[in-house]
Amino acid sequence: MIELDARDRAILRVLQENGRLTNAELAERVGLSPSACLRRVRLLEDSGLVAGYAMILDQKACGLPGTAFVFITLDQQGRQALDAFEAAVRTVPEIPECHLLAGQSDFLVRVVYRDAADLERIHTDILTRLPGVVRVNSTLALREVKRTTALPV
Repeated sequence: MIELDARDRAILRVLQENGRLTNAELAERVGLSPSACLRRVRLLEDSGLVAGYAMILDQKACGLPGTAFVFITLDQQGRQALDAFEAAVRTVPEIPECHLLAGQSDFLVRVVYRDAADLERIHTDILTRLPGVVRVNSTLALREVKRTTALPV
């Protein structure tokens, strides 16, 4: 964890809103000279605080209006079983998020899908065939209320 001052936090907030700003635009918005701003951005990147830059697509515009949150239980919780499941999940494009849990279920995955038939395909042909899966419990999202990639810095 690096020590952040107010300018660093301002840079991070602005870049989380729009990562495509030019350095000159960013410098103007945070009240720094372009060279000082670029130096700070590079230090933030080099520190590992900035994980990367990405284009965020609109899920519905991509033809994937459905979201399901799926709790998955494995037959065992040993390192090999977890590793096998996690490796398999990483190959499934319909699963943009996967989290290891502490609790009744072992994993929570977010699934995106086109329609009911597509969700059934994902459930039957993908989720239940992942290594070690013994239980799948899906909850369908009715409407997205909030989604952000921004962290409170």
